[in-house]
Amino acid sequence: MNNSHSDRELSYKQSELLYGIYKPRWITPFLASAIKEHPIVVLTGARQVGKSTLLMNEPLFSEWKYLSFDDFNLLAQAKAEPTSLWIDADKIILDEVQKAPQILSAIKQTVDRGRLKKRFILSGSANLLLMHKIGESLAGRAVYFSLLPMTLGEMRGFLRPDILLNLFKGKFPKSQVLDNTPSQPHSFMHKGFMPALLSLTTKEGYLRWWEGYIATYLERDLRQLSQIESLPEFRRVMEAVALRSGQLVNQTEIARDVGISQSTVYRYLNMLETTCLLRRIPAYAKSRTKRLIKSPKVYFIDPGLASFLCGYFEESSLKSAKESGSIFESMMLLHLTVLCELLTPKAKIYYWRTVGGKEVDFVLEYGKRLIAVEVKLSTSPNYRDTEGIKSFLEEYSETSIGIIIHTGNEVKYLSQKILAMPWIMFTGMIQTVSLAPSTSFEF
Repeated sequence: MNNSHSDRELSYKQSELLYGIYKPRWITPFLASAIKEHPIVVLTGARQVGKSTLLMNEPLFSEWKYLSFDDFNLLAQAKAEPTSLWIDADKIILDEVQKAPQILSAIKQTVDRGRLKKRFILSGSANLLLMHKIGESLAGRAVYFSLLPMTLGEMRGFLRPDILLNLFKGKFPKSQVLDNTPSQPHSFMHKGFMPALLSLTTKEGYLRWWEGYIATYLERDLRQLSQIESLPEFRRVMEAVALRSGQLVNQTEIARDVGISQSTVYRYLNMLETTCLLRRIPAYAKSRTKRLIKSPKVYFIDPGLASFLCGYFEESSLKSAKESGSIFESMMLLHLTVLCELLTPKAKIYYWRTVGGKEVDFVLEYGKRLIAVEVKLSTSPNYRDTEGIKSFLEEYSETSIGIIIHTGNEVKYLSQKILAMPWIMFTGMIQTVSLAPSTSFEF
């Protein structure tokens, strides 16, 4: 099937209708660099994070042949005669590629026979790294990117901030009070960060959107990828996990609460991760301390999804909820993950916790450098909030800095290597800050 001008024009109109004016994503320059040097670029992400919108609206891809396997005719052609899809093009975008995983062997052969000629972008709503044998098919030929829900900075049209790279390099902000910053993040936590939510201005509008999103996910994506015995049971697992955002995964406890087997919970969690809705954060395990907790922590990728699944349909109920702090933690994980994904190579995210109760919410690792991060739903963190980070600093002297992210507007030092920073600094809404005198680190 040819990618006609009218087809692309229709796609543009549909995209504009759904999302309003297209907003560039911070990942675009990295995709631009990758497609010049690698024959296959893989872009994954949850449904509705904006993958198709990016690929169809970004001028960078205007000359690429765009094909989506949402089209049943194209899907049938892909299964029967895959190479015919790109016989007339050297730059090909294949969207929803998880629906036709058998096409990957044809892509591999095409690339191997004419490596410097053909270029492919493979996009899908399922994590191709986690799907059976797909990673092996593309080994040595593909580079991988993840598109996440939009950051607040992307929603407002700001450029990617350098805050995280500066912290890794030892370029720390000096003590200061930020002007005109939103102190309360609850409205963002409640609504969420999916691109389609940008055009929705009422609570009823975005609650209906989340309701439809979950129904579509359950009824469409899961049935295509795996056999689910009971959709209501799967929905209850999602709700149970949302109530445990930021906690250690306890499959036995979830199984007991939902009334299903632990093996079923295990399979359902894998499905949520494969479809990019759930993220499990591993423990940082390089410590000299032997008595460490090793189970992963679990988060939904969008705090709005977690809030909806928890049943907080009013912003006021979220503010007073015991899960409010963990959902704020989820929101900051989203923004930190985006910033980590845009470093080359990508920074990794862990958590740290000892059997004795010492813990750090997130440990960011970039080469030999570490940043310890605590997230506090508080406008005024104090010296008592530094205990977990101090324990980590004692164990890992190579840590660049310890950060306490809070909801106030003041940057202040709580200890020699522990800095309290407003959450808004990690969203892209603050483009420049005054730096303290320091010596930059070498990587």
